[in-house]
Formats: sequence, structure tokens, C-alpha cells
Amino acid sequence: MTSQLILAFALTLAAGLSTAIGGLVVLKKKQPSDLFLATALGFSAGVMLWVSFLEILPLAQDNLVEKYGDRLGQAGGVTAFFLGVLIIGIIDRLVPEAVNPHETHDEDSVQTAKLRKMGVLMALAIGIHNFPEGFATFLSGMESLEIALPVAIAIAIHNIPEGISVAIPIWQATGSRKKGFMWAALTGLAEPLGALVGFLVLLPFLGPVTLGIAFGAVAGIMVFISLDELLPTAVATGKHHAAIYGLLIGMAVMALSLEIA
Repeated sequence: MTSQLILAFALTLAAGLSTAIGGLVVLKKKQPSDLFLATALGFSAGVMLWVSFLEILPLAQDNLVEKYGDRLGQAGGVTAFFLGVLIIGIIDRLVPEAVNPHETHDEDSVQTAKLRKMGVLMALAIGIHNFPEGFATFLSGMESLEIALPVAIAIAIHNIPEGISVAIPIWQATGSRKKGFMWAALTGLAEPLGALVGFLVLLPFLGPVTLGIAFGAVAGIMVFISLDELLPTAVATGKHHAAIYGLLIGMAVMALSLEIA
């Protein structure tokens, strides 16, 4: 039993920390051009939108359908989705712009503040998303390695571009590559944390309804960030076409990763 626990937790930790692989982008890349920034942010938006609509939201509905049947389950998933949109919209209003009022608020400083806020919101959303993923990976590991390994690989593949989507705006806002990498790695730690909390506290209470609502809300959060933060910031670089190409490439990469996994 002890060895099974260690294995399950190790798989969860490895899958979670793959966000750090995405974060390595900021350590290896020189100061990015507008073309690179637009493409990277568009890519991140594509990843988030594809995963939200074609993986997370259907997963939410599947869980709720299991409890309430097709009609109510599907409606419950959509309701949870827009609940997530509402939650992140309120958070978006409450997060400060982080612009020093004693300094000149020129266009560059405002753009820096937007990037910083976007990075914080991205880290929050991905951390929330990774929390139940970590518990799912852990549960799979407790069942068997044959079940857990494909789950862990699939989640790790998804987490790499998620790490990029956190690291890029944090790096651009702070000017620190190390901070961008650190934030990307920290979001991945939500997965082993989810495994630990789930094992100690949530396992007796966790069921399809709780998971369905949680996944639906996370899908809404990720879509809001993509449309309200990522794409507008990408387009604001002046490289509109690069942002759209990045968006489509992000979608294609995630579609391929889902097929491979």
C-alpha cells in the first residue's frame, strides 16, 4: 500500500511539474519580439479554448449526466461554465492594475500592468484547473500503473503549453525570466497539492456532482481569460495575423496531443 501511494504521488508530481518545461521558454529565449509575443499569446489562447470546449466542459457534463441524466446534466454543465465566467469576471475586477500612482502612467506602464494581471489570472485559473487533475491522476495511480501512466502523460502534455501561457506574461511584466519560470513551475504544484488534499480530506465526499461543477467552472474561467486577456494583448502588439496563426497552431497542437494521449 505504501509503495502504491508513493507511485501515485510521484506520477502526479511529475505530471504537474511539466508546466516547468513550458516555463523553460523564458530561460532560453532572448527578449521576445512583438512577433514572438503575439504568436505565443495566441498559441496559449488556442490551447485554452480547445481544452476548455472539447475536453473540460464535456467532462463536466459527463459527470453531471451520470447523476441527473442527459437533459439536466448537460444544462448543469453549461450553468457551471457560466458560473466560472462570473467568478473570474469578478476576480478580474478586483485584481489591482499594479500601477504605481506616483509614476507617470504612460502606455508602456499600462501594458506592463495588464500583462502582470493577466499572468496572475492565468496562474490562478491553471492552478484551479490543475487541482482536480492532480486528484484524478492520484486516484488512477492508486488503481493501477496501466491506468495511471496514460493519464499522467496526457496531463503532462497539456501542462507544457500551460506553463508557457503563464511564464510569458509574467516575464514580460516583471522583466525577470526567473520569475516567469518560477510562476510556471508553481502552477504545476497545484496537482500534487490536489492529490494530497483529496487523499486527506475530499475523497469521502467527492462525487460526480462536485467534479462536474468544478470542471464546468474551470472551463468558463479559461475561456474568459483567453478572450478577455490573451487575445487582446496578442493583437495589441500590432501583429494581428501572428496572433491568429498562433491561436490556430495552439488548437492544432492540443487536438494532436489529445489524439496521441
